[in-house]
Amino acid sequence: MRRYLAVGLDAYLCLLAVGLLVRSCLHADGTGRAIALLVVQLIALSFANQVLLTMAVRASAGKLIMGVRVIRLPDAGRPGFRRLVLRWLYGLLWLPLQPWHRLRGPATAPTRPERPAGCPNEPHEDLAGIRQVRHCDLRNYRAAVEDRTG
Repeated sequence: MRRYLAVGLDAYLCLLAVGLLVRSCLHADGTGRAIALLVVQLIALSFANQVLLTMAVRASAGKLIMGVRVIRLPDAGRPGFRRLVLRWLYGLLWLPLQPWHRLRGPATAPTRPERPAGCPNEPHEDLAGIRQVRHCDLRNYRAAVEDRTG
């Protein structure tokens, strides 16, 4: 549930920021230019939130509020830039199309959903090999590893 609330907060904060920036676009020459300017701002804010902020503090703004952190599998380390960009592109390009694919799909769903090649086996993992965990669980994991090795 925390993950979904974090995604909703991320979307809300991004749209709020772009909504505040609309004023700068209203003075653009024509509607097409204003829309293009808004789209560029939305993509830049999304990239900054999902990639740059996550590189810095292991979480986007919504995840920070909800107490969720992003880790690299299998060692629970900090995800690298390449993985975060891949994850951001996956969320930006593939996930929004899922409702459309489901509507076009067969009327009867198979008993066990089939996953495409490379698709994660668990709902908390994505294609970039990144997992979202609660911050308190990550602290407990680190403490247990230090006790075992120390």
